[in-house]
Amino acid sequence: MTRHYDAIVIGSGQGGTPLARAFAAAKKNTALIERDQVGGTCINYGCTPTKAMVASAEAAYQARRADVYGVHAGEVSVDMMKVRERKRNVVASFRSGSERRVEHVEHLDLLRGDARFTGNKSLAIALHDGATINATADVVFIDTGTRSAIPHIDGLSDVPHLDSTSIMELDAVPERLIVLGGGYVGLEFGQMFRRFGSHVTIANRGPQLLPREDPDIAEQILGILREDGIEVHNRTVATQIRKRGDAIEVDAGLDEPIRGTHLLVATGRVPNTEKLGLEQAGVKTDSHGFIPVNGNLETNVPGIYALGDVNGGPMFTHISYDDFRIVKSNLLEGKSATTEGRMVPYTVFIDPQLGRIGQTETELRRNGRPVQVATMPMSYVARALETDQTRGSMKAVVDPDTKQILGFAALGMQGGEIAAMVQIAMMGRLPYTALRDGIFSHPTLSEALNNLFAQLG
Repeated sequence: MTRHYDAIVIGSGQGGTPLARAFAAAKKNTALIERDQVGGTCINYGCTPTKAMVASAEAAYQARRADVYGVHAGEVSVDMMKVRERKRNVVASFRSGSERRVEHVEHLDLLRGDARFTGNKSLAIALHDGATINATADVVFIDTGTRSAIPHIDGLSDVPHLDSTSIMELDAVPERLIVLGGGYVGLEFGQMFRRFGSHVTIANRGPQLLPREDPDIAEQILGILREDGIEVHNRTVATQIRKRGDAIEVDAGLDEPIRGTHLLVATGRVPNTEKLGLEQAGVKTDSHGFIPVNGNLETNVPGIYALGDVNGGPMFTHISYDDFRIVKSNLLEGKSATTEGRMVPYTVFIDPQLGRIGQTETELRRNGRPVQVATMPMSYVARALETDQTRGSMKAVVDPDTKQILGFAALGMQGGEIAAMVQIAMMGRLPYTALRDGIFSHPTLSEALNNLFAQLG
């Protein structure tokens, strides 16, 4: 027997879960299929656990520098078992909340298993209990996310290595951690484990860390990491990896191999699409396996949509959630929402944070756009001085004619929150002068925007 649903959602991430609930609330018979844990990458393997561990690393860092504030904390040690336990407890709390919101919901079936297309909007669902359900739907949503990419490096498959999930399950601090990759994941874990007590070496194949950022911002981040005692090598390509006794050795074109006790591979993400049988439904993928979509998040097959990381767009939880809002608005509310022109804010949770919104100076100049640029070090910010957190800077790029803010970066304490404030101004299409002349309470980080934008006249 084949079950028919009004909607089938494959994957319970930050786009799929609220979408399934929205369809059920609209009295549409809906199936939500999840092969692993409800909540998707963010809650189980991404934002929630990593930021819980970042908090532990921050506590260790501040304890070690307590004497700066006239406080004598004594010797600092890190208990990775307790760090892991705290992380697991936070994840369990978030996950149970997600499960409660989809279990026993009228018009919603939560099916735990693997889904595979057998035709256009028809699927076979292999349940974890061994049964198989055949199902069809009027509309299907794919929200299967991504996983860590493992590069083809000679010897890597023969050497024990970690990814962004398994590294959070370590029960002891690595003595020497090698990180392959200079992106968001590599930097967050690299700094985290340095603060836990590891010697950390980052091998980055590109000319700068965080390739999407302006070179001046990337250079400041490089300096911060090196100040923290992290060894960083740019333009470094791993060609051979081997185990030698208890050590891991990475040949990367340096005078000597990089040696460590643990190896983290943080070289990107790949989509979870290869087992979906997309060819049976006629759904096209790109050369990397991502599912291209239009501005309404619909694939090349009418009635089949792709949300979140799997569609190759910006890989952020808040973008996945906005994908949900777009689909809900269009299909359940009769609106015409689109991804075109939407803002994509993000924060890199190193310390100090990097908060970003809009375009970079590099992008704008490459496209021939005239710009004015204002920069200011965090050491000019009263609140940063008072708290002894002066590393980093703020940078704004504006249109000299319209005075609109085109892009902004805050590499500094609470950089993500500062960037969000500028984003609100951009959403309201306020000229930069509104922030230059605004009255903000003292002493706060926000008042630094007065001085930053005052540089532009």
